Amino acid sequence: MYSVAVLVELVRGATAGGHVKCWERFAESAARLPEAVSGVQGPDLTVYFLGEREQAEALSPRVRFVTLRPVLSTAPLVSADGAEDATDLAPWHPRLAALLPRHDVWHLTHSFAFASTAALLARHTARGGARRPRVVGSVHTDVPALASVYTGYLAGRRMPEWAADWAGDRAGAWMRRRRDRLLRRCERVLVPTPAGRDELARTLGADRVALLRRGTDHRRFRPDGTARAWLAQEYGVPADRPLVLFAGRLDASKGVPLLAESARLLRLRGRSAHVVMAGAGAEAGRIRRTLGADVTLLGTLPQDRLARVYAGCDVLAFPSRTETCGNVVAEAMASGLAVVLPEGANTTQWLDAPGRDGIVVPSDDVRSWADALCELVDRPPLLDAVRARAAATARATHPSWDRVLAEDLLPVWSPPSPSARTTAAA
Repeated sequence: MYSVAVLVELVRGATAGGHVKCWERFAESAARLPEAVSGVQGPDLTVYFLGEREQAEALSPRVRFVTLRPVLSTAPLVSADGAEDATDLAPWHPRLAALLPRHDVWHLTHSFAFASTAALLARHTARGGARRPRVVGSVHTDVPALASVYTGYLAGRRMPEWAADWAGDRAGAWMRRRRDRLLRRCERVLVPTPAGRDELARTLGADRVALLRRGTDHRRFRPDGTARAWLAQEYGVPADRPLVLFAGRLDASKGVPLLAESARLLRLRGRSAHVVMAGAGAEAGRIRRTLGADVTLLGTLPQDRLARVYAGCDVLAFPSRTETCGNVVAEAMASGLAVVLPEGANTTQWLDAPGRDGIVVPSDDVRSWADALCELVDRPPLLDAVRARAAATARATHPSWDRVLAEDLLPVWSPPSPSARTTAAA
């Protein structure tokens, strides 16, 4: 049995973001694996997260979560609403360095303390002549874009706007160089979209880049005829008008200001749609001031509660261009929502027939987004048709987490065949 360490440099919790949820779902799928698949022994899997104390949680005899304390946490920099992910900026994590040698495969998923420790230790191991681990990586978040936005927010507390923008640009450029340097040290790099695969293949080589899709939990995310009444009773959301949902961080990296202004224009045009936002972030106050009684801010929600919120709404409006994949879109479609997305964004990969199972907005301006939302609000038969087609696309084409694990991850983690090892040695 080969051992795999997945390094997730984020805090695990009920309201954690998509990166954490992704690896929770993969671990749950790995725990369901039989002892051998097609005669091949499955992996012993440990997923490492950050946490307040060191502890282990077993999902099965072969699969577990381990949390390690950060060395240099970014938690003091997180805003009051706690919307940003806290990570570890230390260049070396001694406890992780002590644990990694027991694993055969080191899977990097981020660009901070865990990843830098693994990269340094792998290089040291190679020089020392000891058994060298296999180092692979995967891209889950546009970290450079997020670093730029959050640095701008932090700098804006003390600097003029032009200086905050400059600081954000520099932080994003630095993070991009750091991420690319770490990816070059991986023997295989997994990306969520064909476009991302083609882009990285130009610098790493096509043989080193492969797809890692995202799965959908179809048991949790599905249409629910009782959810609308529950949403009205639980949160006071009006049940007599179309509900437009946004789920994610309420900040500029997700296009939230654009959505808020589009919803305001919708109201000025006399439409009675109501906006529901699940998440927290720096733009929450601005959204409340812009939309007033026409918005309900739910804060961050655990997955089971979020699933009912999805099912109680009509439309998911998601203007973000920073998603590497956008699982929120898949979850909304599986719940029977009409999704409205920016043209050319990675999130449109979830659509099978744009215009029929989801609406694509050609430009990132307030009027275009308001027009797209008006089209759905003004034509209930069209809205119903798009919702039905979205749910059908999700059922037919969006893979489960079990399938993605078996088809995309296990082949990359599995030990190479004897012939492949001979070729590599030669």
